[in-house]
Amino acid sequence: MKYQINLQNPNDYQDIPNIFHVQRWVNTVLTSLIDKGDLTIRFVDKKEIQSLNKQYRKQDKPTNVLSFPFELPSEVNDSLSHPILGDIIICHSVVENEAKAQNKELSAHYAHMIIHGTLHLLGYDHIKQQDADVMEPLEIAALATLGFNNPYELIND
Repeated sequence: MKYQINLQNPNDYQDIPNIFHVQRWVNTVLTSLIDKGDLTIRFVDKKEIQSLNKQYRKQDKPTNVLSFPFELPSEVNDSLSHPILGDIIICHSVVENEAKAQNKELSAHYAHMIIHGTLHLLGYDHIKQQDADVMEPLEIAALATLGFNNPYELIND
């Protein structure tokens, strides 16, 4: 495997994606964009993600996913067998609640959050519309490859 993924589940959640699903989802994104990489995905509670969101984004509320690209001098990162991409932090209860509210399968929403977070690690963003116009089609295409629907289309009951 070209990518090393470290999963952290400090709260011992039982219904988070397993490593095989996560690897498949991450590989779908990374394979077309970079050769290799190392990343960590941590599943956390609302308290932890709210603290991180407040500290790093100045937003005192829980969120679904945060990405922290790892910054090393390029010559150091390029010399590693697996360059370190960074960390993705996912709030399990927020993702679970969003999936229910949006009438989505939990696995589909997790796939979206992991793909979304991985793209952030690679420098993609969606704050400005022109950036979202680049990032969102990559998400949609990766999810379609995996058999998931476009997450930006409204789902009707």
